[in-house]
Amino acid sequence: MITMLDVAKKAGVSKATVSRVLAGNSYVSKTTRDRVFKAINETGYRPNLLARNLATQKSQSIGLVVTNTLYHGPYFSELLFQTATMTEKYGRQLILADGKQNAQDERQAIEFLLDLRCDAIIIYPRFLTIDELDEIIGLHDRPIMVVNRKLKRHQQNCVYAEHQRYSCSAISYLIAQGHREIAFITGSAGSPTSDSRLAGYKQALQLNNIPFQKERVIEGAWTPESGHAAGQQLLQRNITFSAVVASNDDMAIGAANAFTHAGIKVPQEISLLSFDDIPMASFFTPALTTVHVPVAEMIKNTLERLVNMLDGDTVSPLTIFAGDLIVRDSVAPGPWSS
Repeated sequence: MITMLDVAKKAGVSKATVSRVLAGNSYVSKTTRDRVFKAINETGYRPNLLARNLATQKSQSIGLVVTNTLYHGPYFSELLFQTATMTEKYGRQLILADGKQNAQDERQAIEFLLDLRCDAIIIYPRFLTIDELDEIIGLHDRPIMVVNRKLKRHQQNCVYAEHQRYSCSAISYLIAQGHREIAFITGSAGSPTSDSRLAGYKQALQLNNIPFQKERVIEGAWTPESGHAAGQQLLQRNITFSAVVASNDDMAIGAANAFTHAGIKVPQEISLLSFDDIPMASFFTPALTTVHVPVAEMIKNTLERLVNMLDGDTVSPLTIFAGDLIVRDSVAPGPWSS
């Protein structure tokens, strides 16, 4: 096995000099660094990264914790793509840790990244509570940013979108289009994003003096299959509705498929509105009217904050992201349109 000593002999320097080069020590001359890296390439030496991280307390890596319940679908792809792209821009590696199925698993994933000496950590939580996230941030010196949750005690360490507000605004648009009997497909039970979007639905009904009817609410699971099943359930219930709001585009596409199979036209007979604005939304027929959630902007802001924290710079004030309604073809005037 090739060792650091072999590299040192090949480069004609001391073992300590090789160690300083690998640690990024700026006091080593460029000529010496070049000789060391040439020797590394020629010998095929691979440094023990964990040992180096322990010694330097730096790994040039950013950790990301995401539970595997979110891996399915284009939203996660967008989240991961944007995080990887921005991490690369800042010259660091991205390390993904699986938050699995509960709060304890999420906590262990965070501890795993801390043990790897990641320079900073991004958490996209599913199970940990706000109080638990605040506690974790308070216990560690390394920068930790939470995406998609509003923290109480560490608001400079979070980036989030106002799901309830933009949901209320989107459903109010439906109501303004003449829809009063509006069904709603939720996301997975216990999802904070799903709960907030459902709260926005209820708020819009209340603001417009429309009674809330629980029979018009169906639980989904973020997938097209669950949206299809929810669409079928709505049609089987003895209720009337002129519009359906799905908590994400995937479920909207599934619901539209169920309506089409039942011989019901979208939007002529049932209007459809959703959230996220995934790439497929504009290519689906009819093109989905949906709320654009600025994932790219949120991740960019998150990484900028982390890098500023690492550099000891002042962190910018908290930015709250708004969703923008993108009006396309899946909503038509309703029965109460003027």
